[in-house]
Amino acid sequence: MKHTLVLLLLISQMILTQTCSAQDEPFIARPYLQIGRTPSPETLQLLWHAPETSNDWTVEYQVDANGSWKKTAMPTSIRVAVAGIEPHRVFQTALTGLTPGNKFNYRVLKAGKVVFTAEGQASKKADQPYRFVAFADIGAETSAQKKLASRAYLAKPDFVVVPGDIVYERGLISEYRSRFWPIYNANQVDTTGAPLLRSVPMIVAPGNHDTDTRDLDKYPDALAYYYYWNQPLNGITGTEGGPLVPTMTASAENRKAFTDAAGEAYLKMSNYSFDYGNAHWTVIDSNPYVDFTDKALQDWIAADLASAKEATWRFVMFHHPGFNSAREHYEQQHTRLLSPIFEAGKVDVVFTGHVHNYQRSFPLTFVPDKKGVLLVSSMGAKMARGRVVNGQWKLDKSFNGKTNTNPRGIIYLVTGAGGQTLYNPEQNNDPDSWQRFTDKFFSNVHSLTVADVDGKNLTIRQIDVNGKELDSFKVTK
Repeated sequence: MKHTLVLLLLISQMILTQTCSAQDEPFIARPYLQIGRTPSPETLQLLWHAPETSNDWTVEYQVDANGSWKKTAMPTSIRVAVAGIEPHRVFQTALTGLTPGNKFNYRVLKAGKVVFTAEGQASKKADQPYRFVAFADIGAETSAQKKLASRAYLAKPDFVVVPGDIVYERGLISEYRSRFWPIYNANQVDTTGAPLLRSVPMIVAPGNHDTDTRDLDKYPDALAYYYYWNQPLNGITGTEGGPLVPTMTASAENRKAFTDAAGEAYLKMSNYSFDYGNAHWTVIDSNPYVDFTDKALQDWIAADLASAKEATWRFVMFHHPGFNSAREHYEQQHTRLLSPIFEAGKVDVVFTGHVHNYQRSFPLTFVPDKKGVLLVSSMGAKMARGRVVNGQWKLDKSFNGKTNTNPRGIIYLVTGAGGQTLYNPEQNNDPDSWQRFTDKFFSNVHSLTVADVDGKNLTIRQIDVNGKELDSFKVTK
């Protein structure tokens, strides 16, 4: 009886300690890693969110496990003060002088007291092998999303890419707080999430659920994409109301609150590019409000790909797939217009989402018939829903990714089974319903993509939520 009482007291104390710890935690969003505005194998950015009144922050890190602790520069912050959300600050500081590819330790102190510790992974150089995980349509607060977060963490990637729809339904601050940060930056690895974001950087592209909601009078905490991601600003800017960016609906007060917080990220972080290892990545806003017949946009994409002269691999990431066999969103083919540019730029793989399943195309080349037929959301509406783009494609069906690993054409991947409700499971075992360009199609289980790059060898595997391999192929140069 005495031992039982002692055990109960210990359990009660543990519960009390955990409760107090949660209540005392100074973060709104715990620290997470980013590649920053000018990515480098020796540098990463550390961000966290805290109440507006929070101050006296210090960050220390060890480049080597047994090395001395050194301080970063004093953290800076932006203030986010939009209607309906308590004002808060997004803090950031740079971790510099990292050893490419190595683990490092860091800790965050508030008023001299350590309040957070973690181990991070420095980015890789061009001559180092690396692994990344890709999945889209993720922030839906489903059990599948949470399990895939753990799968992603256990895959031990060097970074994670998300081809859009980071959080549902409208890209709101409030949705990030309930459906994103607690799952991808949890304190433990289990079926509810994982400490992924604090360990490696996540790099994201805007999807329709991230940047389509532009009525800041109705949803003043929308467009949170522009507050929380520290990514390059080296892309085409565009102007609001032009061919790349639609006009916002916002009172003067709500507009000022948004632009003050978003800063230069607004209008610049929709399209950008970066290098990681021996690969060049081009990230594009593929939402239907973008006019892909715009010459300035096409020229920027072409010039960006042409600039990657030293890259062994060229990857493109955006949300809306041009080559999709699912019945859902089949009519949204507007990104097909970019295929000739991708081919001229020697793109190897295009990563997309939007369609909530996994699809892999045969290696293909495509010649569009003119500009296609623009679709609008309803009769008489001005908002574009997409564009049907017919044309001629050539398929390399000799490529099998096993004995023949040299594709003639681009491989288009849809990795949109990251957590949201699956699309068209009835097509999973019905290849007659697939388009001729589709090689693999899995629509009855949630999954993610694991890619390994080692010099001139690329291996891609699709792993489902239960750990089963659905697909794998290899590309060599």
